[in-house]
Amino acid sequence: MYQVLWLRMLSVVFGVTAYAASTVLASFMGGLAIGSLAAGLLADRVRHPLRWFAAVELGIGIAALLTPWLLQMAQSVYAEIALIVPDHAALQTLARLACSSAVLLVPTALMGATLPLVVRSSAATPGDLGPRLGLLYAVNAGGAITGAILAGFYLIGGVGLRRTFLVAAGVNIIVAAVAYWMSTRPRAVEEAPAAGAREVDEWTLPPASGLTGTLVLAFFALSGLASLALEVIWFRMLVLILPATTYAFTTMLATVLGGIAVGSACASRLLRRPRDLVRVLAIVNLSTGVAVLASLLVLTTTYQLGWKTSAPIQASVVAIFPSAVLMGLAFPIALRLWAGSGAAADPRLARRIGVASAVNLLGAIAGAVLGGFVLLPTFGSRVSASLAAAVYLVSGVLLATRAMRPRRLAIPAIAAVLTAVSLTTLQQDLFQVTIGRRYARGEVLVWREEGVQTTVAVHRAPGGSRVMYLDGLHQANDSFEMVQLHGQIGLFPMALHARPRRALVIGLGGGVTAGALSRHAQVAVDIVELSDSVVRGAAMFSHVNHAVLRQPHVRLRVSDGRNHLAMTTTKYDVITADIIQPEHAGAGLVYSKEYFELARQALEDDGIMLQWIGHRPKLEYDLIMRTFLEVFPDATLWNGGTLMAGTTRPLRVSRAAFDRKLADPSTASALRTAGLASYDALMGAFSANAAAMRHFVGTGPILTDDRPLLEYHRSLPKGQAPVDLSAFRGAGREDVEAP
Repeated sequence: MYQVLWLRMLSVVFGVTAYAASTVLASFMGGLAIGSLAAGLLADRVRHPLRWFAAVELGIGIAALLTPWLLQMAQSVYAEIALIVPDHAALQTLARLACSSAVLLVPTALMGATLPLVVRSSAATPGDLGPRLGLLYAVNAGGAITGAILAGFYLIGGVGLRRTFLVAAGVNIIVAAVAYWMSTRPRAVEEAPAAGAREVDEWTLPPASGLTGTLVLAFFALSGLASLALEVIWFRMLVLILPATTYAFTTMLATVLGGIAVGSACASRLLRRPRDLVRVLAIVNLSTGVAVLASLLVLTTTYQLGWKTSAPIQASVVAIFPSAVLMGLAFPIALRLWAGSGAAADPRLARRIGVASAVNLLGAIAGAVLGGFVLLPTFGSRVSASLAAAVYLVSGVLLATRAMRPRRLAIPAIAAVLTAVSLTTLQQDLFQVTIGRRYARGEVLVWREEGVQTTVAVHRAPGGSRVMYLDGLHQANDSFEMVQLHGQIGLFPMALHARPRRALVIGLGGGVTAGALSRHAQVAVDIVELSDSVVRGAAMFSHVNHAVLRQPHVRLRVSDGRNHLAMTTTKYDVITADIIQPEHAGAGLVYSKEYFELARQALEDDGIMLQWIGHRPKLEYDLIMRTFLEVFPDATLWNGGTLMAGTTRPLRVSRAAFDRKLADPSTASALRTAGLASYDALMGAFSANAAAMRHFVGTGPILTDDRPLLEYHRSLPKGQAPVDLSAFRGAGREDVEAP
């Protein structure tokens, strides 16, 4: 729950770029690693580890409750640094790392400390450590599934982020109270027996040492690296066939955790009897490498055949679950090898557990960075998945050399490698497979790039038109209707403003919105686009976007649009944005009251912000309009009720000012293509004033960063009625026209 909440809230501060998200994730996992190491050194020395565990849980809850206050401080510090080094990516990344660490270091370090303390306390009970480790990981992963589903499907949409923090902190406090109570019970065995005391241990196994110990420790690093790289790759591949909503990502995460829980539960049973664990771990690693490739082959094949693997649960289970089960099986086995039998008198038990956990977490940080910034952009998802599978195969072969004789080693190792090679050869390109099912029939892939931020594909549809997809979702095309709509989004605010000099366009897409706006005379245009790949894809639409990025008065910035508004000192006459569907993951941050407030602060006194609202169910339409009116009380509605214009003071449109625009040939031509060839055409598109808009939406909830109701749309009532915009018939037009 905390991971979901922190990543969400810190994205408000640092933006949703891949670099910002990875920085936050690195801070999160780095804190866990530090806490695991520190607790490993401490837990072996304390007399009552369960009481320490209770104190740690209480500390996590208190630190989480302080998150909003810490976020405000981090935002202020980061804003000051960003103003000093506005165009220095490396220094901004360091600033993000420092600020996110300031927010996350204490609670995540406390989280990392829990495992060594729990293991140390449970080690005082008789029996072998292995089964208890497997059970511990299974129960912990089960709790993680519950937390992810509760936060992602119910709590954030239902009660908001802040109240979800209270729920999570309350759980911590309850756990702390129960742990402390258990530590005071007469039957609780907290103190480790003195060295040399006899204990019940049915399966004696010393901790791994020498070359075997090195290989097991290497397994922790490599498994962390490969598993996190695979998560990045899996998620990027699955959004090609699934809607890129927060629910789809939550389902994928729950599938990963569910597989780990099942695998760990299996490990608990497997570790009850004496076995050659090095050999078992080798076989599990070899199997994991094969399972990764086999699962992806099954996904592409069944999807192509029209099976129901296009649904989030089915697709996630087919692609992720088998490999995740094997990952969950391997980790307790490796911990059992590394820590030995878990004798309570072992003075280094907690230390070894802490080291193993920290090494695994550091490997995970490297895997997330490699997967997102190196493998996917360089090799693409298909080859990247094969490389991640190869890490498991190599790890399995190395471990097998310590457990098997050469002849016995050859059979499973060679079989696994040959199977992996065969599966790699048989792998189909998921992009090509999705063309035939998810996209329109007859589309042909023209260009694609699996970039750091997103996967961009440009297709040629029957008839020769071009279509752009971002992560499998339609973003733009060059049809007349689409070009006209995007042209209106760019040109309506330019037509309404008397003398626009500087404009901001958030989101590039196919470039038509920015391209239309840039044709207006004497205007400097700033474009903020999240993805480098989109920038390169927009070049495929130069025939309709007027080669906007090659124009001298246009400046492009690859960054997060909301973050740009929060950090910029530039004032704009016009702010508009490419179409962003509000139900997509992360889109709640550009439909909230706080986002509109940032835009208002960045406007000149006579500035105009244009917001597309489109046609959508009545409840969703009302939420967006009500939120916009909260920030822009003098807003006006245009273009049949699909475009809202927000101003800092009542809008006045002058016929004389519009006629002056028509005197410039480029401006006049651009306005004609958007259906605004005359002043009468412009005012004929007027739909309603603020009073009519308020009457239409009535009173009710609004969208905030804390309650992103549209992005978490399952919290809304089902069976919403479609919006009827026929009520907007130009009421209040006389108040808008200048005398």
